[in-house]
Amino acid sequence: MSLSILNNIPSLAAQNQLAITGSALQKTLFRLSSGSRINSGADDAAGLAIADGLHANVTALTQSSRNANDGVGKLQVADGALAQVTSLLNRAVTLATEAATGTVSVAQRDALNAEFTAIKAEVDRIGGNTTFNGTAVFQSATVTDRNQLVSQTGSLTVGTALTNAATSIFTFGGKTVTFTAGATSTVGNLINYLNDPATGKGLYAYIASSGANSGKLIVKDTTNNADVAFDPASTEAALGNFSNATGSGAASTDIYLSDSTSTGASTISVTVGAISSSALNHGSSTVDISGDSLTGVDDATGIANAKTALGHINTAIANVAGIRGDIGAGINRLQSAVTVIQNQTQNLTAAEDGIRASDIASEVANLTKYSILNQTGISALAQANQMQQSVLSLLK
Repeated sequence: MSLSILNNIPSLAAQNQLAITGSALQKTLFRLSSGSRINSGADDAAGLAIADGLHANVTALTQSSRNANDGVGKLQVADGALAQVTSLLNRAVTLATEAATGTVSVAQRDALNAEFTAIKAEVDRIGGNTTFNGTAVFQSATVTDRNQLVSQTGSLTVGTALTNAATSIFTFGGKTVTFTAGATSTVGNLINYLNDPATGKGLYAYIASSGANSGKLIVKDTTNNADVAFDPASTEAALGNFSNATGSGAASTDIYLSDSTSTGASTISVTVGAISSSALNHGSSTVDISGDSLTGVDDATGIANAKTALGHINTAIANVAGIRGDIGAGINRLQSAVTVIQNQTQNLTAAEDGIRASDIASEVANLTKYSILNQTGISALAQANQMQQSVLSLLK
């Protein structure tokens, strides 16, 4: 090996290895201080993508568990309120049974009816004022039926003129169209009239040639995507007054559960409808006790009214029990969902931890290894730098 002072190759080799050791030592210290094996995308790009996806799953599931528990809380509030409604109705049964007997005077029935009236008022208060997180627990949903025929103002004989001279009015999807009957007012004229932008106001009419409505006259609201079918096979097809009819229906408490993916998303719905003395309904069973009375102008009328009220109250008790059963089933389902979500969260967290977390025992061993290599590298670099000093001895 020749001696050279232009380049110190051993020193360069020592510097290079010392830089590698320093980088590995720094990475080990990052992993030990953060507890994470992946501190940048460069550490493990594929692992980072998987771990971040799993973390998003865990985050969504954690919130879903809270959503379900909040749903359980709301339903428990509803169940507790309905338990009190049942207690009130049971008291009403006692009052109605007492009022139905012939040994009670008219004045006494008036007193019993006063308490019964207070019970109905309290049922109304519970239904209207029970809240959870600032929102009503018992609520009704507005149902819109664009296809509902609310009145008829004329008739249309298929293929011939209208049989009368009445003016027919369409109010459909919020659009009012007046079609005047006359000698030439045929189905074809009606279709042309509705399809004319000047008169149809966005309505579209045609005879269906296929499908379930084949052969029927279809009137469609292109804006609101609703339609009504008239059957020309009948003697007359009603040309009536159509409107957006609204009504009340039971609202659902919808609990959204998700693991942040569309595949893992679902909604658990529990119906908790409006509760009042006029609407103690469950399923197809409806009952209204708001107009019931336990009294009358005489004994016979009072007894008859009390018996009628007793029948209604018994139906109301059965309906409330049915509602509570539905709520109980919803609570059980939500609690089961929480159990499943917690299991998912545990397993996904473990999977993420296996990818992202540092192996502390391994990193401590690496720390010892790279610390020693760093020290020996510095010593080797010092020795390499010292080697060129030996050239000076040749010049003495």
